[in-house]
Amino acid sequence: DTNKEGELVKAMMNNFAIAISLGLQYGVPLEEYVDAFIDTKFEPSGNVVGNDRILSASSILDYVFRELAISYLGKEELDEPNDFSNNEKKIKTKTDNSLNQSSHAIIIGLDKITAKSSQIKIDLNEIKKFGPLEIKILKCGKVKINNKIDDVAYMQVKDLSKSENEKVFIFNGWTFSSDPNLTPFDHAIYDLQLVNCNTA
Repeated sequence: DTNKEGELVKAMMNNFAIAISLGLQYGVPLEEYVDAFIDTKFEPSGNVVGNDRILSASSILDYVFRELAISYLGKEELDEPNDFSNNEKKIKTKTDNSLNQSSHAIIIGLDKITAKSSQIKIDLNEIKKFGPLEIKILKCGKVKINNKIDDVAYMQVKDLSKSENEKVFIFNGWTFSSDPNLTPFDHAIYDLQLVNCNTA
């Protein structure tokens, strides 16, 4: 009976929240809970919609304690889970070390069918459309890698050609202007490439 299962989960989570609250009131450090529950893995998991600070989580508990750690302990480094791919870890290290934040990104959008391209200027946290694609830039700036300056952006893209895709990112990650193949944007009809990040 799914209704009974739903009630069971709801009751368990409510009582778990009470237990955590009592523990905090009686002196258990929040750091202890954060260390215990961050990176716990169970479904549902994946991309987070509606929170620009936490882009993905490995479980509901992971999300909750990641949010508490950022909001109350100032641990901004806990904005994403630790189960990244090697490429994602490499990119996160590069960008977190020396990102000089810019105010907007310049992106080239290409229609592979018509060979028509458009230059798109997107301010941070602004949403722009290219065909059925909805594009949002969360971070954009310049980093120094191997003594060379590169432009890098954290980009989220949705394909709105089908209504069921409205809440699903077809791309959610870092992209580099000098090497877009490091984290390729893969779409049958459209291509997006970061040109640069600017402050003017």
